[in-house]
Amino acid sequence: MNFIANLFSSSLGRKFIMAVTGCALFLFVIGHLLGNLQVFLGPEAINAYGHFLQSKPGLVWTARLGLLAMVLLHVWSAVTLSAENRAARPIGYLGDPIPPAASYASRTMLRSRLIIAAFIIYHLLHFTVHVPTINLSGRDFRILQDLHGRHDLYRMMVIGFTHPLVSGMYIVAMALLFLHLSHGVSAMFQSVGLKNLTFGPLVDRFAKVAAWVIFAGYISIPVAILLGYGKEALK
Repeated sequence: MNFIANLFSSSLGRKFIMAVTGCALFLFVIGHLLGNLQVFLGPEAINAYGHFLQSKPGLVWTARLGLLAMVLLHVWSAVTLSAENRAARPIGYLGDPIPPAASYASRTMLRSRLIIAAFIIYHLLHFTVHVPTINLSGRDFRILQDLHGRHDLYRMMVIGFTHPLVSGMYIVAMALLFLHLSHGVSAMFQSVGLKNLTFGPLVDRFAKVAAWVIFAGYISIPVAILLGYGKEALK
């Protein structure tokens, strides 16, 4: 019990929480991307994937609740650490200069976390809860079914990303995620003591490459649909 109490009360413990939850969310982002990219394999592949998930409600809801806990802990640890840092230095340096080693991504970590959290809520309302007023298409995604009686995930994604404003919001959100990951993945290794002078440059390079790959993968879907991919599903 003392260990858990110290974990939540000490700054070192909250950094550890932020790193562990960040790792879990990073792995989810990769897995979610691999699932979504199946849209490029056609309706059968992506609809079968969606049907498999829907046929395992216990697994899916366990994962959703676990992810919600990870997001809340990640944001909470970030906010409390930021408040603690400000309290330790309530009066800034003259002119409030930007630290020379601080990148734009590192300076906007808290803001990007909060914006991404807001985007996750929108994403869930859009493609999971299926709120008709959210998707801006005037279509009810809940009634879309393919020839096998499965939820037509392929058609839902095509209709959803056909609207330029929706695709634009997703692309902006993925740009923020890119900024967050380009620094956050590196900071994650540092928080758990796995980044040193020897491996530091490799960790930084891995973070940037991973962020670029994830960004390119996610935006490839709305960009391809805006350019005409899957237009047969709109008929």
